[in-house]
Amino acid sequence: MSYPTLAPYITKRPWLMRWMRPLSEWYFDNAGYRKLGLRADDLIPEEDELVQVALKRLSPKEAYDRVFRMRRAFQCSLAHQLLPQHEWTKSADDYPYLHPIIKEVMAEQTEREDLESMVINKRKAAKKPASAGH
Repeated sequence: MSYPTLAPYITKRPWLMRWMRPLSEWYFDNAGYRKLGLRADDLIPEEDELVQVALKRLSPKEAYDRVFRMRRAFQCSLAHQLLPQHEWTKSADDYPYLHPIIKEVMAEQTEREDLESMVINKRKAAKKPASAGH
């Protein structure tokens, strides 16, 4: 899930953040997924192995809500309709719920790979000098 991003650059500059926030809100509102009742993390492709592991770690309620949102959006897509406006996902409700878990899984995988590739060199025991009196 590596992709280039300008987010760190923008968030470090408050003047740029003030200018970009309305633009980003406009973009997300017009992307269309909120009008189907979806969240941004619902759009992450499930084919990736990391995402599969992250989906298994979701709480039962969050997993149920995700499936419900996906099925409802699929029904709307088949009917070529949007949800009524009071059922659209609000920007306050569109918070990342899967992305933090994916980051956690990636960190665990990196740590596991580092530990598996670790080479342990045993030190040779230093010879003790022979004592003269014994």
